[in-house]
Amino acid sequence: MNIMELLGRSRIKVEGEKVTEAGQPMINWCPLFDKVRGIKEVTAESAAANMEFRIKNHGMFSPRRRLKMDTFVGFGASESMMTGLQSEIIDAAVTVCDGAGTVITANPDLVQGMGGYISGLVESDPIPEVIEGIRQMEGHILSPKDARIDQLEGAAYAAAAGYKRFAVTVADATDAEKLRELEKASGVRIMIIGVHLTGIASEDASRLLAAADIVTACASKHIREQVRPLVQVGTAVPLFGLTGWGKELLVERAKQVEQPLLINTMPLPVLPERKQPRPLV
Repeated sequence: MNIMELLGRSRIKVEGEKVTEAGQPMINWCPLFDKVRGIKEVTAESAAANMEFRIKNHGMFSPRRRLKMDTFVGFGASESMMTGLQSEIIDAAVTVCDGAGTVITANPDLVQGMGGYISGLVESDPIPEVIEGIRQMEGHILSPKDARIDQLEGAAYAAAAGYKRFAVTVADATDAEKLRELEKASGVRIMIIGVHLTGIASEDASRLLAAADIVTACASKHIREQVRPLVQVGTAVPLFGLTGWGKELLVERAKQVEQPLLINTMPLPVLPERKQPRPLV
C-alpha cells in the first residue's frame, strides 16, 4: 500500500507503479504547479496524472527510485535542509522517502534526492532497492521491515546517534510539541520544519507556529492569517522563518539561489492575493 497526498491533499493510492485511486483535492488552483507543470485546474484527474509523472520520471514507489536530483524549487523544505547540511547549520535531517519511511541522514544530496518530489507521504511499502540505495548514500532507515513513518522515533535515533543540531519535518502540531520535549530531554537542538499544512485547523496552526522554526504556507488559510515571521521566502507558496535559527537557514539558502533576489525590510507576511492558491483552506 502506497499513499501520498498532493496538489491540495488529493489522496493518491499507488499499487504496482500505477495510480489506482485519486481523491478530490481541497483546492482548485496552485500557483506553484501552474508555474512548473502548467496545471491550470487542480482536480483528482490532474493530481493522478502528476503522480504518474513522478512515477515515470523519478521512479517514485518503484525500485527505479532516483535518489539524486536537482533543486525542484528555489525555496523548499528539502532544498533548505540540503543547504543547511552543506553549510553546517544543521548536522543531520530526519525526513521521509517512499519505499523507506523515516530516514536519518547527513548527506545533503540524499536529502534533496528523497524530498524534492515528495508531497505528503502518508504510508509506503518497503522497497529493497530503495532501502539499499539510501544505505549506500549514508542514510539510516528507521524501520526497513515496514517503511514506517515516525518522525519522533527518527529524531530520538538522531539524538542517540550523536547528532546535535538536526532538522525534522513534521505535519502536525502534536509532533512538533513532542519534539521540543525531546530536545530538552536530550540536550540537542532540533530545527522543526512544518510541512504539508493545507487544511490545518486554526488551533493546530497556532500551536505549530509556536513550536516550529520554519513552516511552509501550502494552501493554508490559518497559517497565512496567524504567521508573524522573521523572514519570508516566496510570495505564492512561501516558507516562513519563525525563529532566529530558521531565519539563518533560509537566508543561507538564499545565497545559493541563482535568480536575482530583492532583499528589503517590510511588515510580513507579504501575500499578493492573485498569487495565492485558490481557495485557501
